[in-house]
Amino acid sequence: MLSPERHRHPRHPPPPQPPPPPHLPPQPNHVVATIENLPAEGGGGRSGISAPSNGVRQRIRKVLNRDLLLSVALGQVLSLLICGIGLTSKYLSEDFHANTPVFQSFLNYILLFLVYTTTLAVRQGEENLLAILKRRWWKYMILGIVDIEANYLVVKAYQYTTLTSVQLLDCFVIPVVILLSWFFLLVRYKAVHFIGIVVCILGMGCMAGADVLVGRQQGAGENKLIGDLLVLGGATLYGISNVCEEYIVRNLSRVEFLGMIGLFGSFFSGIQLAIMEHKELLKVPWDWQIGLLYVGFSACMFGLYSFMPVVIKKTSATAVNLSLLTADLYSLFCGLFLFHYKFSGLYLLSFFTILVGLVLYSSTSTYVAQDPRVYKQFRNPSGPVVDLPTTGQLEPSVTYTSLGQETEEEPHVRVA
Repeated sequence: MLSPERHRHPRHPPPPQPPPPPHLPPQPNHVVATIENLPAEGGGGRSGISAPSNGVRQRIRKVLNRDLLLSVALGQVLSLLICGIGLTSKYLSEDFHANTPVFQSFLNYILLFLVYTTTLAVRQGEENLLAILKRRWWKYMILGIVDIEANYLVVKAYQYTTLTSVQLLDCFVIPVVILLSWFFLLVRYKAVHFIGIVVCILGMGCMAGADVLVGRQQGAGENKLIGDLLVLGGATLYGISNVCEEYIVRNLSRVEFLGMIGLFGSFFSGIQLAIMEHKELLKVPWDWQIGLLYVGFSACMFGLYSFMPVVIKKTSATAVNLSLLTADLYSLFCGLFLFHYKFSGLYLLSFFTILVGLVLYSSTSTYVAQDPRVYKQFRNPSGPVVDLPTTGQLEPSVTYTSLGQETEEEPHVRVA
């Protein structure tokens, strides 16, 4: 008979356990800067040749992304609307002798009032029309006057100076927008932005030179100094209006901006129409063709005002004004068939030069200089803006992430 001790102690003892592994100190999380993984390098001598070509393709693909192409396309839609505005105005003034720029603007402001101001009137709470007027009525009143006179001065300048002067001096809106954005919106630009702006202006100069070569110097040019000053004044007011528009659509709302412009624009342009243009309006030989041209002008103008805040919010006021440089070229291409303009190869060169400048400008993002360590980009395709650590000098293009413990094999990384 077996004793109880035999049950408690088996014949074969268990195998010995391996010694515990030595204690490893915990490894802290490492903050590393990674932008993109490099392609794995293959063996052989061809890797040194394929790596640069792959890098070039990746950079081109990174620059010509969907957001950039969409931004350029949206700007060209605005240019086409301005082309429609110019064509209808030309038919009204030259074929039907209807010189009524204030009345044409008045129709647009009335449409804005009927659509957007009434929308604000039926809203509730802080976004109601009366609530907005109590807080900011005088600011929108000034903005409405600025917008009205900007349109009037540029249209009036055509009576005194040449078309080429208007095209060139109208580019003055670009430095105005840049300076106002720098000081009031705290927008900071990079070298590639200034290169793109210079390329766009060179394209505009190429178009003006083509106008001179083919003899397309329209305009009286009798009081050229007065006309040039009117263009500079109108471009300055356009720049002020565009920067204010960018601030409002980013911080308040698009409907508020358009509703207030419709309210004060229709009021003050109506007063200006009654004082300055009522006699010209009575001289218009009204028929269905003139009515159709006024409808077409108003539709294009209303579309421009309604769509421009969308494009400005996605890009910027500077990018929009650079995009609008192609509007004169679209009008010219239409004029080749409608008005039998003379063609020059410099027009195509000008068009593609401006597009190259737009791509250069839009290839990288601007940033707001609220904090020198944090670059809050308007267009950040990689995701939301992250707060950077407080220590060290950091580059704006570096993304900081926590990867936990290091792995046995580090991936190939490249810091942009």
